[in-house]
Amino acid sequence: MDFRDAIDRSLAWAGGWFDYAATPWFVYQVGIIAALFALAKLAALRVEPLVEGQARQIKGHPGLLRVVIALLRRTDWILFTLFLFAALSLLRAVTWPSRTHLIQVALLLALAWLFATVLSRIIRNRLVARTLGWLAWIYAALVILHISDDAATVLDSLAIPLGAVRLSALMVLKAALLLVATVWLAVVVGNYIDERVRLSEELTPSIRVLVGKVAKIGLVLVADGGKRDGAVGVGLAFGLQKVVSNFVSGVIILLDKSIKPGDTISLEGTFGWIRELRARFVSVVTRDGREFLIPNEDFITQRVINWSFSDNLVRLDVNFGVSYDADPHKVSELAIEAAISVGRVEADRRPVCWLTDFGDSSLNFVLRFWIRDPQQGLTNVRGKVLLALWDTFKANGISIPYPHREIIMKPGAPSGR
Repeated sequence: MDFRDAIDRSLAWAGGWFDYAATPWFVYQVGIIAALFALAKLAALRVEPLVEGQARQIKGHPGLLRVVIALLRRTDWILFTLFLFAALSLLRAVTWPSRTHLIQVALLLALAWLFATVLSRIIRNRLVARTLGWLAWIYAALVILHISDDAATVLDSLAIPLGAVRLSALMVLKAALLLVATVWLAVVVGNYIDERVRLSEELTPSIRVLVGKVAKIGLVLVADGGKRDGAVGVGLAFGLQKVVSNFVSGVIILLDKSIKPGDTISLEGTFGWIRELRARFVSVVTRDGREFLIPNEDFITQRVINWSFSDNLVRLDVNFGVSYDADPHKVSELAIEAAISVGRVEADRRPVCWLTDFGDSSLNFVLRFWIRDPQQGLTNVRGKVLLALWDTFKANGISIPYPHREIIMKPGAPSGR
């Protein structure tokens, strides 16, 4: 079947539905479907809270709990499918099957949507889960409506010849879906192996980390290597290795959640917070308003500091010196009070101040404190702490020394002329 045949069959299919839509029973079925959907929405408002309390009591089975919660979040759709099934059974008992065709299609589409959305909950990354859920439902809808072959023909006809290779939209779509699925599966298996290896007491800590990383990266490379044909292979053949590498790196970043929008990161002198994750790059906004588009591959191959990976708490140090006339015990107490007076400094994690050195002209200290919002800047909060130290020391008569020189002139010394 070629492109023209697919178009003709699609037009004939659409024409049949237009003719069917002109019948009175089509309008009746639309009204029944709309009424049942509204009824399901209203019933879900009462049913969901009653069942959720019982579901929350499931302990020790996080996977099962996640599936149950996913079903609860789709209570309205579950009730909708049940209502549709009941209506379909009742109508077929009293009228012709042709007068219930639209309700049957709605039931199958609702079941496909319910299955796709619940199944996608096993994928923790929301973007990947939603994408795969929608694609699964679209494919199911095409099969239910009996137009999957026509859609495949149309996508396959959208192609460009590249030498001996014919690159079609259908090939690219299949290759992309297969790549995402295999890389996701490789990451999940790699994370499981990594976790099991870390729990092993027979291996040293360094060997545990090494084995876990090799297993995770190796599985991802095997998954990627198995897809060298199709669209990915064509990209590599035409010098698009970096594009493919950045795409795969972006998938890995999305799946392992090493960085996410809102995180504060440092990478090769760039300090800022992540605004957006794209297929090819990561958008990082700095404090001066500049936006850096950093390739995904750099976040895999370079050393990245994620200031907010596990939590947002960040410790900062401020070094200062005071005169030898000052009492170091009192200096430490005043420095801690000065740091706490700054709004962004965490009072729950009390700052500390230590005497670090007897310098040439000062007692040297380090003041350490914690903040919870590194994305708001580091230099500015250090500056506020230094100003608070200045005000506190000045109010308590503690001087901050500065270098000075004394010249002693001896009588009778040669003038140097």
